[in-house]
Amino acid sequence: MPYSSKIQTAELDWEFIDGIEIPISKQFGDVYFSKDNGLLETRHVFLNGNDLSERLSQLNDYQYFCVGETGFGTGLNILTLWQLWQQVRPNNHSHLHVVSVEKFPLSRTDLIRALNVWSELKPLSDQLLEQYPLAIAGCHRLSFPDERFSIDLWLGDAQDIFPSIPKTQAVNAWFLDGFAPSCNPDMWQQNVLNHIVKLSDFGTTFASFSVAGVLKRGLKQHGIQISRPRGFGHKREMLKAIWLDTSPTTYDLADAEQNHVRSQSVLKPVQRQIAIIGAGIAGLSSAWAFAQRGHQVTVYEQNEPLSGASGNPLALLNPKLCSIEQAHEHLMTLSWQHALNFYSSFKAFRSIQVQQLALKNAEELLDLVEQYPTAVLSAQDQQDTTPETSYPSLTLRQAGAVSPQQLRDEILQHPNIKIERAKISRLNNDGNQTELWQEQQLISTADDVIVCCAKQSAELFENYPVLKPIRGQVSWVENRKQPLALDQAFSYGGYCMQLDSSHLILGASFYPNREDTDLLKEDHVHNYDLIHSVFPEYAQQLPSVDSWQGRASVRAQSLDYFPLVGKMQNHERIYTFAGLGSKGFLFAPLCSEILAALVLGELCPIPQRLLDKLNPQRFQKKVKIKKPYFSG
Repeated sequence: MPYSSKIQTAELDWEFIDGIEIPISKQFGDVYFSKDNGLLETRHVFLNGNDLSERLSQLNDYQYFCVGETGFGTGLNILTLWQLWQQVRPNNHSHLHVVSVEKFPLSRTDLIRALNVWSELKPLSDQLLEQYPLAIAGCHRLSFPDERFSIDLWLGDAQDIFPSIPKTQAVNAWFLDGFAPSCNPDMWQQNVLNHIVKLSDFGTTFASFSVAGVLKRGLKQHGIQISRPRGFGHKREMLKAIWLDTSPTTYDLADAEQNHVRSQSVLKPVQRQIAIIGAGIAGLSSAWAFAQRGHQVTVYEQNEPLSGASGNPLALLNPKLCSIEQAHEHLMTLSWQHALNFYSSFKAFRSIQVQQLALKNAEELLDLVEQYPTAVLSAQDQQDTTPETSYPSLTLRQAGAVSPQQLRDEILQHPNIKIERAKISRLNNDGNQTELWQEQQLISTADDVIVCCAKQSAELFENYPVLKPIRGQVSWVENRKQPLALDQAFSYGGYCMQLDSSHLILGASFYPNREDTDLLKEDHVHNYDLIHSVFPEYAQQLPSVDSWQGRASVRAQSLDYFPLVGKMQNHERIYTFAGLGSKGFLFAPLCSEILAALVLGELCPIPQRLLDKLNPQRFQKKVKIKKPYFSG
């Protein structure tokens, strides 16, 4: 089922009760938290109702614990949980993750106003607000690595979202929250509860302020045991439940997926030794994702880091946004939002705006302005453009540029990451560990191996999906007399922006099925022709192409334009991450989080349909390691 085409923010009334300003939903006619004391109610119903103080304090090293929530609202439940986590979490590498759904998110302004009530939560609410997402459908991952805490905030209708969440791990505890069943019956429908249970497992607990019959019946039919302890304040009862393994034959959830997740969940959580082959943006971002979780990562690179297509002097984050109806499962749109959040914590990142010229289908492009939140896009009139152009344009206000070499240096400084110079030529696996060989020499062993070698990934596998080579050359030229603003970029089939205060960088040539990397004058001419076609007066003032510098490299593109992210063989801990084409820096941060979820058994931040599109086994049902390089 499709999500709502456009996310509507919550419409609120405000009421002062005992000096506290309480938000009330106009859509549902109900309060967001108890008039008695919302903070105390959350602790009583959801934290105590799931026994979280005890359970969280006893997490083992590297253990992952997931809490699900049916209504994000003001974020009060999550902030109160976060506060408890700070108080009871063990001093190890355990991780707390929350997945929450919201159909009508509060605007940022209203959220600030609502959270001002809880002064003791302000240090946490300030961090939440820094990453609070735009009102665009889909999953938004908010990461707080120093806290060992993360949130997946899914915007959209619960009836659409819960069926779409991939069960790569079970939810351990549920906050069955939301407006009362009498005000919002859709949230409490049997279909929603069925999928909530499907995302759960034996041992999962449930808590709710509501003891409505529809909720009790929906849980009981799955064999979930219910009790009704005293509720908070004036409420006589609340719901507390647990799914015990008492009679598995009474419910139909023991399918292959359920058994797979159950087998993952019983693996002893330990620090893993991760081997990553390849030090382009795919390898570096993957290394960061695992290192941030406390695992030991070794990156193997046969040349220098960023020696391939990821090594250009500057990378532009310039997504082609889709219509808003597709945003919830559009890889480029989801990756763009995640990438901006990810890179902003690095010094290598520069926040910019991209002016996307409408060379064709101008009406279709400019129509996006009305579809997205006002902070995202604006239409640019021809007369307002500098340099001058005859084309209308769309300004993407939230974009960025990344210095790859600076990013590389920052990532490789992580204490859990080391890099070694080696060309891995074969992988031997005995079912538990994988050996990494360089010709006839055993280099090391690893618990998990991620192959991030672009087109060269095929050298380590048999029947590897076809990746098409695409030659591309970027150019840079001195433009001291007429520099662009450092926070400005232009996209027009090619692109241009300031490399630094005195040089303009332009790109890029695009030649499919070519693997040569010599620097060619004809490619400089190609890049000049691109900019001249849209900014003729500006281009004519640039120095002759004879003085231009540049860099050529080969991108690797899958046949369906989706990256390859995931396991290469059903029973071995060997994965691949490749085929990013020209969008490597845009796709890599989100795809690395997906990869980490698949390897470590965490919930994925994308819907199942999109995860299927990234599965490297989508081209053929079975992919084998090359013989004799793989045994076991």
